[in-house]
Amino acid sequence: MSQFANEFWTVTSGDLSQRREPIAAPETVSEPGDATPIVIDTADRRQPWIGAGAAITDAAASLIWNSMDAEQRHAFLDDCFNPAKGGFSVIRIPLGSCEPAAQPYYTYDDVPFGEHDNLLTKFSLGEGEPGAPDATKDFKHIIPVVLEILKINPAVKIIASPWSAPAWMKNTGHLCQGGRLRFGEWTGNGFDPMHDSIEGCYARYFVRYVEEMGKLGIPIWGVTVQNEPSNAPKWPAMMWTLKEQAAFAADFLRPAMNEKFPEMRIFINDDSTHNLCWPVRELVTPDQAAAIDGLTVHTYEGPYSNFFNASRSYPHWMFGMTERRCMIDETPEDAAHIMSGIIGNWLVRNGESFITLWNLALDERGLPNQVGATGRRGVVTIQHETGEVIRNLEYFMLRAFGQDVKPGSVVVRSSNHTPDGWSGGLGSVAFLAPDGDVAAHIYNPTGEPIEAAVTINGQGAAWQKVTVPAWGTVTVHKGHGPINESPVPADDKFELNPAPKHLLGDVAPGKTRVWGVDE
Repeated sequence: MSQFANEFWTVTSGDLSQRREPIAAPETVSEPGDATPIVIDTADRRQPWIGAGAAITDAAASLIWNSMDAEQRHAFLDDCFNPAKGGFSVIRIPLGSCEPAAQPYYTYDDVPFGEHDNLLTKFSLGEGEPGAPDATKDFKHIIPVVLEILKINPAVKIIASPWSAPAWMKNTGHLCQGGRLRFGEWTGNGFDPMHDSIEGCYARYFVRYVEEMGKLGIPIWGVTVQNEPSNAPKWPAMMWTLKEQAAFAADFLRPAMNEKFPEMRIFINDDSTHNLCWPVRELVTPDQAAAIDGLTVHTYEGPYSNFFNASRSYPHWMFGMTERRCMIDETPEDAAHIMSGIIGNWLVRNGESFITLWNLALDERGLPNQVGATGRRGVVTIQHETGEVIRNLEYFMLRAFGQDVKPGSVVVRSSNHTPDGWSGGLGSVAFLAPDGDVAAHIYNPTGEPIEAAVTINGQGAAWQKVTVPAWGTVTVHKGHGPINESPVPADDKFELNPAPKHLLGDVAPGKTRVWGVDE
């Protein structure tokens, strides 16, 4: 007899012919037979689990705010963020402009190159009423959407990432195509590092952002030093080495935050694992590491095992996955390997505490953006004229965390039969909640169904057998009290139009990047 009062099992296939479809709790048998054994070991406890969600970019927010009427918008956000429904609990927002964006690029202190604003007297998140047609910058789309999310779930954690410092702080004088902070240059009357250097001014720019967002009722939980510091694309960008990020975080950003926001989480890297070629302890000193809260990764580039160069250098840090998307026409196999295999399974097993995928929403073309990059998709696809919604595999991966894994849970060990998350046999990731609830996700990285036999340490020879579909996931939540069994809303139906396709450099695990496409 089960020691749990309630059980909730679901199945999601890679092709979404099954969409978190509830299934009856399997009967208990004494032998696993030929099924693949999955043992959930609640005695072996690992990192805390913070939550999962996606990015509220200007592009995503503009669709949610402008394409949907108030009723559609609330229904969609409530389904995603309500803890009694989808339970998304982390969002990432740009600190200044990013790409994709519905507005021309901006920062919060734009003055002509050659001028300085050392005291940040021209700092502004934007003008107008939040969401008004004539509002500017963050007030136009991001702020009103985030405020509505916080009404639904005030505990949502918000991570802010800059794509570029204001152009006048950079050696190129431009927001886009890379450039670097003007290290070692001065802006004020004197040589006080915090008040007169470019680095000190930029650190105070972060603090001012957190302060102004707080005045609006938007608490920033964490910041990253720089989005994709190895990338110099057509959109806002700035180049940093990991060593430079650590020095800036320790010498400038942490001291500046300590003045007003000493609990602020500061993360470095915020880029794919191809950046982590050496043990991080060789680049970041222990004193610097003490000023930094953790490191985040994207998953556009491997090798993913480079993650261990960070997690085994400073295991006391918190680790998270902060960006990845799929393309509109991604195959079920490739999308599943990206989302359920690497991000939702392998990285969580190996140390990440939170997930934020890229855009919460893009439209049926992969728009809006400023560079004409059609073909990408968000966690959901919103029809830009009607506000109708199609939920993608990304949504179901996130909902498996938000609906089944309670806040305050820790990752616990569970059997694993895939070496890398996307090949071999079944992978699993499991959680223990503060109230004793147990949740697990079992992922099948193959094109054929696989039968699993699941048991929990302490139950003895008590197995439950379940079939995990091709490139699919089975979730199990065992609880002592009520369990969130809310259903996924039905999708709307509309045509996707990803052509012409641009910026298709993304690759799935196990695939080889083809160069020569429009990057």
